[in-house]
Amino acid sequence: MTHLSEQNMASSIVIVGLGQTGLSCVRYFLKQGIVPVVVDSRDVPPGQDELPAQVTLYKGGLHPEILLQAKQLIVSPGIAIATPEIAAAQQSGVEVIGDIELFVRAAKAPIIAITGSNGKSTVTTLVGEMANAAGVRTAIGGNIGIPALDLLDVAEPYQLYVLELSSFQLETTHSLQAVAATVLNVSDDHLDRYPDFEAYRQAKLSIYQHAQTIVTNRDDALTVGAEQDHDGDTIKQSFGVDDAGYGLIQQQGSTWLAYQGKGIISADDLQITGLHNLMNALSAIALLDAAGVDRIKTLPGLTQFTGLAHRCEFIRKLHDVMWINDTKATNVGATLAALDGLKSSVKGRLYLIAGGDGKGADFSPLVPALRDDIALTYCFGKDGERFAALADNTKLVGDLDTAIAEISQLVQPGDWVLLSPACASIDMYVNFMARGDHFRALVKAL
Repeated sequence: MTHLSEQNMASSIVIVGLGQTGLSCVRYFLKQGIVPVVVDSRDVPPGQDELPAQVTLYKGGLHPEILLQAKQLIVSPGIAIATPEIAAAQQSGVEVIGDIELFVRAAKAPIIAITGSNGKSTVTTLVGEMANAAGVRTAIGGNIGIPALDLLDVAEPYQLYVLELSSFQLETTHSLQAVAATVLNVSDDHLDRYPDFEAYRQAKLSIYQHAQTIVTNRDDALTVGAEQDHDGDTIKQSFGVDDAGYGLIQQQGSTWLAYQGKGIISADDLQITGLHNLMNALSAIALLDAAGVDRIKTLPGLTQFTGLAHRCEFIRKLHDVMWINDTKATNVGATLAALDGLKSSVKGRLYLIAGGDGKGADFSPLVPALRDDIALTYCFGKDGERFAALADNTKLVGDLDTAIAEISQLVQPGDWVLLSPACASIDMYVNFMARGDHFRALVKAL
């Protein structure tokens, strides 16, 4: 049996899973004068070369004998708390939390918390840029960019934190009291981790617990939970395509973002396009209003925002054909949002490239769009065959190279080509960014 050293028994802090999140936890505890231990199931955990010498690493398994001796487990979001070794420790009385829980216990500034199946990285970044434009010293982190705990280690404290939170992170976060929180949307995702869709949805909705203001999506009833309907102490706001609350109006011959029917800014003044991006902008405005940030001062940040790489990213216009990289669309809902947001801009035909690892998701919601809006869908990857079976206007190919080569021979001026896979990339690529970079390189080489 492996035992904790006498020094480590004093704290009994065990970090489960290394990588960037695990390393941020190590740094945090060392600054508190606590030497944790780390366990990782991998034989060669990422980040082990960066681990300080005084921190012991147990690898090649989760080492239940170590977990059971701990007082507190800090579990990486990539590891399910239902994992038998972790569940057994929790049942024996060991506290099981994540890095976000540590962060919210220590943070001294207000937190805006953002989750959703799609769009959360875009909205998190946008909120941060708008707040900074308004002169509020703001940091963004969590599931995007810098690990949350590293945001605490700065010479000049931040005035506002904006956190992107995944369902995995929310599972181990219990003390979050956000000044404003939103679930942007909910669609099938990560069903390889959760027992069913409702379990995944409830993990998302937990972001609302103890929030001062919640911002829901009027066009997605799944973003509202029964508890929120009956919580009289929480301020409730919403965004949507109609003119109620934060919504859209027609004014001066164009579409405007508005609040309670009063125009805030024209969509023509934004550099981001598509209906889904107007919803992203509305949610950002609502969150910052709830946090008390001067709206007028935030608007330059909105008008200057050009979007994120790999999210409906313009790659090239060649012979009047638009090539768009939306590799971040790793689930069905994201691809539907991209198609809905872009189709009105397409003057010719729209070609879709999709496929990869579907993570057990139901692809059937895509059928109407594939049939009615797409000229031809090229399918590849682990679930390529399953994807190709959705409609008659599909073609199964072996890889992205083949898809690009064939489409480039079919397109005519006015056509658009969209990579929006509706699947994860792990069957063929290191991550979704690598898939997008491959697409970009192939298109640039045409």
